[in-house]
Amino acid sequence: MTSHPWHRDGRLHFAVGVEDTFVPQSRPGERAIDEYALTEHYEKWHGDLALASGAGAELVRWGVPWHRIEPALGQWDWSWLDRVMNRFAELGLRPIVDLMHYGTPLWMEGQFAHPDYPKHVAEYSAVVADRYAHLGFTDYTPVNEPMIHALFSGEYAYWPPYLSGPEGLSTMVGQLARGFVLAQRAIGDVLADPVFVHVDAGMRFTGDTDAPEHREHAARLKEQVFLVEDLVTGRVDDAHPLAPFLRANGWGDGDFAWFAEAPVRPDVVGVNYYPLHSTEVFEAGVFHTGGFPDPRPVRNDGTAGLVELLREAADRYGAPVMLTETCVTGSVEARLAWLDESVAALHELREAGTDVVGYTWWPLFDMYEWTYRHSQEPREAHRLTMGLWELQETPGGLDRVRTPIADRFRLHADHAAAQTIR
Repeated sequence: MTSHPWHRDGRLHFAVGVEDTFVPQSRPGERAIDEYALTEHYEKWHGDLALASGAGAELVRWGVPWHRIEPALGQWDWSWLDRVMNRFAELGLRPIVDLMHYGTPLWMEGQFAHPDYPKHVAEYSAVVADRYAHLGFTDYTPVNEPMIHALFSGEYAYWPPYLSGPEGLSTMVGQLARGFVLAQRAIGDVLADPVFVHVDAGMRFTGDTDAPEHREHAARLKEQVFLVEDLVTGRVDDAHPLAPFLRANGWGDGDFAWFAEAPVRPDVVGVNYYPLHSTEVFEAGVFHTGGFPDPRPVRNDGTAGLVELLREAADRYGAPVMLTETCVTGSVEARLAWLDESVAALHELREAGTDVVGYTWWPLFDMYEWTYRHSQEPREAHRLTMGLWELQETPGGLDRVRTPIADRFRLHADHAAAQTIR
């Protein structure tokens, strides 16, 4: 371990991620999603982590399958997770641990809407952090993309607990944000020097946002991108642009006071940016709710959108920023081009004075689209060509097939590692 936190040493650190969406609940017409099962990471973890190391990554964004390690309330099964964490240590890889990447355990009725969800997620987070403190693992993301959680579970009724509309969204925002705060505080109670990487999806809205029929909704969405992070950092009071929205949908003085009295801060603010998806376009006279249920058109603004979102996060929260997810879904040539362009953009941002501390290619190997949940097609029909390694179906399971993107990633990572520390 270094004598100072990695995010303060002046370098750009390279990371990869292993897609770790977990929605273990199922119902008629909907299959459970467990990306570790779909990608066979539960079986191939030992070699998968070696791939990350071989690609030159220093950091790995990697999630704990809570539904597997706590199959019943208060009953823990560490057999798999212990081996994986020891492998991280063996390889000298530093995990940035995703504690909540969408899925709650099956025993939690109502999922995020369960009244004790914030308490349960805090207890689980502290237990995990304490168990692996002896390995020197201190970097945690309490909840990945909390606003996406809130939208899919609370406005779109797409994932459990299937709430809908503005009131459902407000409920999920409050529950997720409370769990976020309590989890971070609980980890801080068991670790001497934790590093908290707060991660949410970067979203941009363009086009006819000032059209009379869109103006109010577009203005709300532009602020809503930051809502959970604003809440947990104590920035939401009656002067906040979304305070009237929350009050109109069930929030009272006590809710605002709770967050004002218990703020937590990020050590690093993570932005997830996908050039093919992160900029939504409003069209005059055309109405979309947005997201998977009713997507708006999108526009590829390339590195301009990436730079805008990273600068905005740095200015808003006054913390170092990290590109915590990026890639394009496409050919090897398209992925290589985006890798080179996005890395160059981060170097230019750093030279211009923005404190960008990390770059993450997501994912290390291909993943399966969330549409798998609502389909009966085999997993291959839902594979997204996103990885440094591609997944190939064989009679013996999924092979990891190296692409030239892994070699190029290694060149970028080695170049950054060789730079003189400021």
